[in-house]
Amino acid sequence: MAAPMLSLFLMTKPFKRILFTGAAGGLGKRLRPHLKQFADIVRLADLAEIGPAGPGEEVVQCDLADREAVMKMCEGVDAIVHFGGVSTEVEFDPIMQGNILGMVNLYEAVHKLGIRRVVFASSNHTMGMYKTTETVDASMPPRPDGYYGLSKVFGEQLSRFYWDRFGIETVCLRIGYCFPEPTTHRQLATWLSLDDLVQLLGRSLVTPRVGHTIAFGVSDNPGKWWDDRHSRFLAYKPKDSSIRFSEAVYASGVDRIDDMDDLTLKYQGGLFLHNGPKYKS
Repeated sequence: MAAPMLSLFLMTKPFKRILFTGAAGGLGKRLRPHLKQFADIVRLADLAEIGPAGPGEEVVQCDLADREAVMKMCEGVDAIVHFGGVSTEVEFDPIMQGNILGMVNLYEAVHKLGIRRVVFASSNHTMGMYKTTETVDASMPPRPDGYYGLSKVFGEQLSRFYWDRFGIETVCLRIGYCFPEPTTHRQLATWLSLDDLVQLLGRSLVTPRVGHTIAFGVSDNPGKWWDDRHSRFLAYKPKDSSIRFSEAVYASGVDRIDDMDDLTLKYQGGLFLHNGPKYKS
């Protein structure tokens, strides 16, 4: 299925130029060809090598921890899709540099340059310490499962501060498992197809008056853990579902869903609970 085109939202591209950070990442590479429907020019940015710019693209190499470089990166853009930073559970220092200091630098640039809309790639790991038997919505307190999830909670709260103080609108997307196919029971619940993510990005960019919104990035999966009623006004309507993968996952016996002594099955954070910070009792 091809990603939904902008005609679902507007007849013309809503932006002259948007900035897309994290363009060299795994998800960034998959999203790159779909972003041109939202702007005449897409400025691609990352610390890592991105490759040459194609038609309608600009390429910028930027360290998010470098405030001056971030300011320059943001000049002349109408909106930002922020997927940059550390995307996995690692030691705290790189997370602090990319996801915390980098987020402060980005929003200072957004504020000083008068940019009015940001779509922030948050994460389901902001809520990873809720049990898999619970249904979570955006009004519930964050319960991050590691340094990575904690940094995304910081990003959500920082963006809320800039909305409350300066009127900068942000949609925070708590993205689920966005890979081609789910292969575990957790992934069946949290799967987000690329097509659905593109649609959600479009709705987040063009919906008027989003204020500060938290939305869960998930397809229409049976047994999903997340209730998106607080962002329903975005009119995101997922077209895909993990149900078509269910039979293969159950037949594989890859994990035992009844083994609640396994922390990765007990809590929504899954394998991040093995990778996160370790504490002595």
